[in-house]
Amino acid sequence: MNYFPWLTIIVIFPISAGSLIFFLPNRGNKVTKWYTLCICVLELLLTAYAFCYHFQLDDPLIQLAEDYKWINFFDFYWRLGIDGLSIGPILLTGFITTLATLAAWPVTRDSRLFHFLMLAMYSGQIGSFSSRDLLLFFIMWELELIPVYLLLAMWGGKKRLYSATKFILYTAGSSIFLLIGVLGIGLYGSNEPTLNFETLANQSYPVALEIIFYIGFFIAFAVKSPIIPLHTWLPDTHGEAHYSTCMLLAGILLKMGAYGLVRINMELLPHAHSIFSPWLMIIGTIQIIYAASTSPGQRNLKKRIAYSSVSHMGFIIIGIGSITDTGLNGSILQIISHGFIGALLFFLAGTSYDRIRLVYLDEMGGMAIPIPKMFTMFSILSMASLALPGMSGFFAELIVFFGIITSQKYLLMPKILMICVMALGMILTPIYSLSMLRQMFYGYKLFNAQNYSFFDSGPRELFVSISIFLPVIGIGIYPDFVLSLSVDKIEAILSNYFSR
Repeated sequence: MNYFPWLTIIVIFPISAGSLIFFLPNRGNKVTKWYTLCICVLELLLTAYAFCYHFQLDDPLIQLAEDYKWINFFDFYWRLGIDGLSIGPILLTGFITTLATLAAWPVTRDSRLFHFLMLAMYSGQIGSFSSRDLLLFFIMWELELIPVYLLLAMWGGKKRLYSATKFILYTAGSSIFLLIGVLGIGLYGSNEPTLNFETLANQSYPVALEIIFYIGFFIAFAVKSPIIPLHTWLPDTHGEAHYSTCMLLAGILLKMGAYGLVRINMELLPHAHSIFSPWLMIIGTIQIIYAASTSPGQRNLKKRIAYSSVSHMGFIIIGIGSITDTGLNGSILQIISHGFIGALLFFLAGTSYDRIRLVYLDEMGGMAIPIPKMFTMFSILSMASLALPGMSGFFAELIVFFGIITSQKYLLMPKILMICVMALGMILTPIYSLSMLRQMFYGYKLFNAQNYSFFDSGPRELFVSISIFLPVIGIGIYPDFVLSLSVDKIEAILSNYFSR
């Protein structure tokens, strides 16, 4: 047993080291940037070290567990611990945040505050992925929300205040439901409140109460990992945010919602989940079709990418609803793979905006000749986004398909219908991503325009692009990287369903 508090250090380190940023000199933006980058890299190395040497893959139980009494008055503990489900998202968080700080080098206005907010977000995300206490989970969930609001409202585009207000209304309004659910579950059925995940996972509720809890949690997570019809904050937010913020939003924030669905709704409330899972499947299929057909209608480049990521989240919901080994594994693989793909797409969109200062797709065109490297990366990433075999998205969606087919819960006709509808969504995906490529890079518009003198990707941007692109290829060639992390934990979760 290893008593060194690895997880506490991993959670606390970014925000505490980030608060020292304000003691750095104000004028040198370079000092701030390098300091932040060093913190992120150090944190990533620390996480990787702790997970390599102190984490056993074949053990589905909680590891690296820590349990400190925090507030004596009502048994509030600082409980951290990870298992196969949360190790993937934590490493993804570290990776994407490090590259997002590297992507944020052009930010000069108030750069100390900007970088501090990114580090605070980092702490909140890792904390919510690794907390083993419901109230601690809620606190981390909220800690992560305020930096995003400020990053939106201060460094956004033209309509940044509108979109930041919309974001905070949606997410803070939804986290009220989360708080009600946490308190309800904690206070139910015992003399003193229990907020521990382990004890709650074995507790059973009356069906009606469990359904009420489930709906509360589901609303909170449905706003975060946008599930139709609660997704409307996402395109606005993505359309206005600075692209490094967009990388964090698309790469990690959306995944917190899906993680919460698996971690709380599936583990703690299995009866209600087996009641609601057909509806989850239906919502997921509707979402794939709806977002994929709304996406071509968007003029704004970032909004189009945002709708594509809403469409990809549909696969995660379907995998969660299919209550099978394969489906759930596929949705976790999709969480990781879309984290990489979405972050890189937003990064490329943002860097191309830095070059040409155009937002709308119908004003672009002919960019392939002046910026060939970005054109190459954009083409490859569009292919990855439409699930080309050999990229990570293909395996994730394939495994989710298998999960539907092998599901014991549904009859044959609904399965066939659902798969046909999903396949229609898979046909719509190439349409919008390839038309995006065509509108941006082909044709003659910008090429004929005078005074076009913009540079191709510099070494920093190439480094970010390639280092996000390598995992996409790696997972596509050998998906067992990710699947081997979570497979035991998922079997443990699903044994709940079939043993009761």
